[in-house]
Amino acid sequence: MNCFQTRRSMPRIYVLVAALAMLLCYAAPSNAQNDKKKKKDPPRVENSSANPIVPLSDEQQIDYMISEVLGAWQLGDSARMHKSYAEDVSVVNGGWAPPILGWANYEAQFRLQRAKMQQVRMDRSNTYIKVNGNTAWASYQWDFSGVIDGNPSAALGQTTYIFVKKDNRWLIAHDHTSVVQTAHPQTPAGGAPAVATPPKPAS
Repeated sequence: MNCFQTRRSMPRIYVLVAALAMLLCYAAPSNAQNDKKKKKDPPRVENSSANPIVPLSDEQQIDYMISEVLGAWQLGDSARMHKSYAEDVSVVNGGWAPPILGWANYEAQFRLQRAKMQQVRMDRSNTYIKVNGNTAWASYQWDFSGVIDGNPSAALGQTTYIFVKKDNRWLIAHDHTSVVQTAHPQTPAGGAPAVATPPKPAS
């Protein structure tokens, strides 16, 4: 191999090295981007055991249902209330009236009552729940305020529900409400105290 041949082959080596360097320069960012994608997008874990759903106890289910019923009652949403009531429910209301039998009859009375009420608020306290097999009962105190027939009104009372479990769902089979005390709201500025009228039925 003479000196001339060595010099002639040198440019080929430079070209080859330059080509390899360029190939590595373009390949490296691509690999880096792939690595970033791998870091940004961890594989999805589609295993439900990662976030297990803890079932509610019967007492917790009933307590939650009472909150939903009272929320729907305040909104006047009888369709939402119906989900928690048995079709053959019996209702004893806070007034001097015979028991109301059946959901359809109760809903009709509820709608008549609710149409006269505005700015309704019902707070629940001191709830006691007891479960015994497929039956249960719950008692709680309530504090009502609102406007009935244009007059500010407030009342205190207590309600007892009797529940039955049908198709793994708790339903209210009996609803008994008692008005314990009629509370008089504060005297409006420049006027006489408003006469409080307890809600009928308050459930």
